[in-house]
Amino acid sequence: MTEGETLHTLAHNGAERSYILHTPPGLDSSVPAPLVFILHGGGGNAENAVRMSEMDAVAEGHGFLVVYPNGSGRFEGNLFTWNAGSCCGFAQANNADDVGFIRAIVEDLQNSAAIDPKRIYAAGMSNGAMLSYRLACEASDLFAAVAPVAGTLNFSPCQPSQPVAVIHFHGAADEHVPFDGGRGAESASGADFVSVQDSLDFWIAFNGCDSQPQTNSFEDIQHQVWGGCADSSSVELYTIIGGKHAWPGSPRPGWVGGDAPTQSISASNLMWEFFAAHPKP
Repeated sequence: MTEGETLHTLAHNGAERSYILHTPPGLDSSVPAPLVFILHGGGGNAENAVRMSEMDAVAEGHGFLVVYPNGSGRFEGNLFTWNAGSCCGFAQANNADDVGFIRAIVEDLQNSAAIDPKRIYAAGMSNGAMLSYRLACEASDLFAAVAPVAGTLNFSPCQPSQPVAVIHFHGAADEHVPFDGGRGAESASGADFVSVQDSLDFWIAFNGCDSQPQTNSFEDIQHQVWGGCADSSSVELYTIIGGKHAWPGSPRPGWVGGDAPTQSISASNLMWEFFAAHPKP
């Protein structure tokens, strides 16, 4: 496999779709590797997700493949969205089969790379976070864990076939996707979003976790863990007190004029630690 970043295209549902693959230098191609999807936010693209998450560096330190897919939109190269259920934009209006597209990427990669089927994960920002939740609902056979950032579970009915571990990051003062749900004062979609707690409550119940979390607070962070879950899964929440709509630890906002991320934690490092600890049984 070609090391570094490579652009790939594939035909799906009559349209040409694309994704960026990052292969760490020196990755042993004979050993099945974990695969992590990073899903950009609404109005973004794969290149934006690369810069925002800085997941390439994490992958090079820990030996896994990273995929940055592009959503769909009216304009070539940017302003892409994902069909995450009740949101968002072009992808939702056109009923884009984004779950099928993500599955097609996995199949495409399996033709050229050794992928560990028990260690496939998805993370996303905002609209991308919402798609990561939809993947957990509709592709729980494929994904061991998901890591939504600043986006909630806005797909119904959510009917996973098996437990999926969840680690969620969200600013308590998010004005795009409000922590407590509803329509954000700065939301571009105007959607009525599900709250963070309602999103997590679904997975706490489905995964059979303890009803009460262990809670730890430091700096501007509250960290909650619901343990005791089936199939060694888990549900975790990092709440950024006073935090807005951003990827924690990113060196820059997710878009021009976006909210400043906290530097107290690195979502990319923490989600990889969580992924590594939660393969499929």
